[in-house]
Amino acid sequence: MDNDAKRLRDEPRATATPWGLLLLLMAMTAIGPTTLNIVVPALPEMANRLASDVATIQLTVSVYLLALAAGQLVMGPLSDRFGRRPVMLAGLALTAAASVLAIAMASAGSLILARVLQAFGASAGIVVSRAIIRDLFDRNRAAAVIGLVATVMVVVPTLGPLIGGLLDTAFGWESIFLFTAITSAMVVTWAAFALPETRGLNAPPGAPQGFFRDLVALTKSAKFAGYVCAGAFGSSTFFAFLGGGPHVIITLMERSSAEYGIWFAISSVGYMAGNFGASRLSTRFGIDRMIWWGIGMEVVGVILALALAAYAMHWGPIIVFLPQLIISFGNGLLLPGAIAGAVSVRPQAAGTAAGITGFSQMALGAAVTQYAGTLLADSPTAVPLAMLMVALVAALAVGFALLVRRP
Repeated sequence: MDNDAKRLRDEPRATATPWGLLLLLMAMTAIGPTTLNIVVPALPEMANRLASDVATIQLTVSVYLLALAAGQLVMGPLSDRFGRRPVMLAGLALTAAASVLAIAMASAGSLILARVLQAFGASAGIVVSRAIIRDLFDRNRAAAVIGLVATVMVVVPTLGPLIGGLLDTAFGWESIFLFTAITSAMVVTWAAFALPETRGLNAPPGAPQGFFRDLVALTKSAKFAGYVCAGAFGSSTFFAFLGGGPHVIITLMERSSAEYGIWFAISSVGYMAGNFGASRLSTRFGIDRMIWWGIGMEVVGVILALALAAYAMHWGPIIVFLPQLIISFGNGLLLPGAIAGAVSVRPQAAGTAAGITGFSQMALGAAVTQYAGTLLADSPTAVPLAMLMVALVAALAVGFALLVRRP
């Protein structure tokens, strides 16, 4: 067993968080979200240069998201089989190489293929980071650390389009992929020197392993299903807002996209505050209680959203974003605990569990985003969006209550 890994395992539990490793995990986690939407401002220019249409080029974003979700199902089990370090290094190296490949692509189809490879590699940064955290910490402390790392998933996507827009304007769309290649290469170089192997540090001695054995054990566990349900349905309220919010604010309330963007950024503060709360309180109160507190906040938020949508549409964007601030805070409280709980059911299969959890979040999120957009398309009010959120939170509360019971 690696001496550095032993020290990192024991030191956090006894004294303080290893901030050097934590910063590295944040950087590795950030690769996926950054590469996802950094290309958005350049889509029209890419369509023009590659003699394609915007709808086809848009697939470089939507297909990337699907590949990012699917990649977690592969990278997680691979990290259980071959180790966290080699899978992480290989994944991020693939993202860097695919970014260089994208610059040379001469058609929309080949560019989409390069984006799939980018996403597949970047998924390692998300799923393996969660497994590493569980390797090093007990489940309550893991939730606290995941809460800190999760803030990257909020902050970085808000900066990605800004960076992409500046690069596209100054140097052309190819510079965006050069930027992602350089940043990915820098992170993988950092990881090559600083990332220890942690697989097995938190597994019970002599615990039997194997992908199919682990998969069967996880699928038979009601508690694992409950934590996955909490993570997926807890975050689905955000995806519903993502799919229906623009229609309510821009179309129904006739506000500008710039104003929508400002309100959206403000609402993200709620999620970051929830993550910070989880990072401070999880070790004291335990992950199950943090999840219930998060569910309670989401219940308050969706009830307020329904009341305001039904009776106060004339108040403007505040009727959407005030409830969303509360809902996001609840999401920030519960999500780190849900992830930590899922990867703690079978510690020797933390990678597989993290992959299933991440895929479930993204898959349900993609479906809810599409459904919310369709649901709101012809609606004159925000009531359908609020009702959808009420239904999602009801499924969250019932599923968690039935599947995760107190011992």
